Amino acid sequence: METERLIRPELRNRFEFHNYGHALEILNFAFPEEWSELTDCLSRLSLSLADIRRSGGNESPIPKKFDDILYPYGWREIRISGDLTVKKYPRQTTQRRGRFSSEPFEETVIEGYIDGHNIDFLKNRVAFDLEWNSKDQTFDRDLLAMRTYFDCGLIDVGVIVTRSEDLNEIFRSATDDQGKPLLRKYGASTTWMGKLLYRLDSRRNGGCPILAVGIRKECVEGYDRIDRYRGELTDVRRREEV
Repeated sequence: METERLIRPELRNRFEFHNYGHALEILNFAFPEEWSELTDCLSRLSLSLADIRRSGGNESPIPKKFDDILYPYGWREIRISGDLTVKKYPRQTTQRRGRFSSEPFEETVIEGYIDGHNIDFLKNRVAFDLEWNSKDQTFDRDLLAMRTYFDCGLIDVGVIVTRSEDLNEIFRSATDDQGKPLLRKYGASTTWMGKLLYRLDSRRNGGCPILAVGIRKECVEGYDRIDRYRGELTDVRRREEV
């Protein structure tokens, strides 16, 4: 598989990767500097239970972890807008078939035809978005933005990072301040890999190549202790049943 050849083993152990439109090949061979910076960011990502207990959106410390690494490299959040000019060219009056006039007889401007499309990080012709815990419809916005940037000739490839499904093992075991499982705040209708993949399978990204990256439980400090605790708790329950 291309992921085994083009992604370092230590990253494959901590993240899941899904390659659409040869995005991985484009990143490796056309944008090696940007890909190196993104993999550096991923390799340095470390989450704590305190991080995942915090609220989503602007309250979450997780997006800032990406900001702190990517901004010094020159990645920036970008928003584009643009008008569409439609020109109508008549056929030359002396010919029933053949050339059209070089001058339009009518022009129409559709203002704001492209508007409000923003991407978390952009450098050179590579786009990068992070979706940790938003409503899953946010993926539609992200894919539309990347598709629009691609169609306008502004980017060649996009990367989207989100939660892997196996983080649910931690969410079921860890609790919030009220002692309730974290899984209730990381529900099925929020942004996680399962909600992204079916959108990519249905080509909502248009022609834009996309690399989907899932943050796995190995990125969480002490996740192994949670597994051991759960195993010990199961053993205790089994002994009680006996």
